[in-house]
Amino acid sequence: MSDFGTLNWSILVIYVVLNLLLGWILSKKVDTAEDFYLGRRSTPWWAIGISVIATYVSALSFLGGPAWSYSESLAVIAIHLNYPIVVFVVITVFLPFFFNSGVASIYDYMEQRFGPTSRLVISGVFLISQALTSAAILYATSLVIEFITGIDVKVAIVIVTTIALIYTMMGGITAVIWTDVIQAAVLFIGASIIMFALLNSMPAPIGEVLADLKAQGKTNPLNFSFDLSLEATVWSGVIAMSLFHITVYGANQMMVQRTLAAKNIGDAKKSFLLMGFVAFFIYFLFFILGILFYGYYGGQEFENGNTIILDFAANYGLPGLMGVIAAAIVAASMSTLDSSFNSLATISTIDFYQKYFRKNESPKHYLTVSRLFTVFWAIAIIVPAIMYSALEGSVLQTLSKIGSYFVGAKLSMYGLGFFSKQTTEKGLLVGVVIGFVMVWYLSTQTTIAWPWFCLFGGAVNIVASLIASRAIDGPQTEWSEYSIKGQQQKFRDEGLPEKQNGWYLVPGKVDKVSYLLLVFFVLTLVFLFTFEKLI
Repeated sequence: MSDFGTLNWSILVIYVVLNLLLGWILSKKVDTAEDFYLGRRSTPWWAIGISVIATYVSALSFLGGPAWSYSESLAVIAIHLNYPIVVFVVITVFLPFFFNSGVASIYDYMEQRFGPTSRLVISGVFLISQALTSAAILYATSLVIEFITGIDVKVAIVIVTTIALIYTMMGGITAVIWTDVIQAAVLFIGASIIMFALLNSMPAPIGEVLADLKAQGKTNPLNFSFDLSLEATVWSGVIAMSLFHITVYGANQMMVQRTLAAKNIGDAKKSFLLMGFVAFFIYFLFFILGILFYGYYGGQEFENGNTIILDFAANYGLPGLMGVIAAAIVAASMSTLDSSFNSLATISTIDFYQKYFRKNESPKHYLTVSRLFTVFWAIAIIVPAIMYSALEGSVLQTLSKIGSYFVGAKLSMYGLGFFSKQTTEKGLLVGVVIGFVMVWYLSTQTTIAWPWFCLFGGAVNIVASLIASRAIDGPQTEWSEYSIKGQQQKFRDEGLPEKQNGWYLVPGKVDKVSYLLLVFFVLTLVFLFTFEKLI
């Protein structure tokens, strides 16, 4: 964009420099590999919570959310209705296992529960899926750079990668969290400005616009169709996508690792609770923007829907607005990228290098290796990011489809570990292979929408694992110590305290505040139903 201007450039450059400066300052607190992974376990819960929100929301939602609802309707909010349910399950079942273990890699659980091969498999799945996800995030950011500057998207991909890489290498997980806090504030300030500007620019009074959108079927948020070929229905959102997002937040190193940096389990749980109560409003904002843009542009088709917000900001005429929006999107994506780089480096070092190659080196040595792996993964994601540049659909939708190929395997592996007595490692691995075949079949041979891949793929995985375990290893007579029942029995037998500062340490026990999540979930459904009726 030739008229981006000095003011906008100044805002963007200053923001990037501040991210780099913060990384440099926080690097002084990184002396060992554990500091790089967990930040000395001293980060406040609210900062971790904002980081959790910002990492998953980021520019993919800022660009892709409105693009998705613009082309579809407000019904896409159904995909993101489930966060209260998701957080309820994650902090009740998943988090106690990981936090109590004291380890930096959540995949250590798989080895304790089943054996080293299962850990190797799920760590490998994470590295592949997270690299592809990071590439999509990188593409989303580079799209902004291309739009506002005219720099080729491929060149922008390299520039953005380099910037995110530098401060991630320096500051580790602490830099990841605190840059997330800053970028989240800028991102939502930018979104609020866009909403205000859009409402003031409507071609007709907002009531008339909404009534017209309702007549076109764009404002109905609750589609109760049982058609499995539809992506966004209440059933796909509440059932299928609950399982999808439980995996994203419960079995994803990138998400869980920052909560392991909390001072205690109460702070770790509170950081996730923040996401459970806030996520709905964030996604509602982005999706309502999409249908309002549809009213503003009269349904005009865009060559690339992900540029709708950028097009509006560029033409609105408010001095500095494009700079704020560009800074928000660029910083948001880079802070999500740094989370990916840090978690990829953590798993590569702990689950592969340290475990299989150099077991007894110094903390300084593993810190150096972690930083080298950070560089490796930054370079590795550039190729798929360039491939994404050929896509024209919503980048948020694309990212969700990519994740759907892997979540069934992750969820079934942890679900069997937590709740099954009969599953053995050999049977589990057989089930994983069959589950992947099932997902491939659903994707290529049926019209079933991607949100259901996790449910069907995971279900087949579980059944195959149980059958294979019984056939290969015979019946198991005792619960594993690392199952829910095994953990609860261990706490009883060893007289361990079930709570710490009022929060349950033992898996499977529900904290009282968690029930409010379920109440909140019902209230969001009531709100959406009322919203449609009042238009």
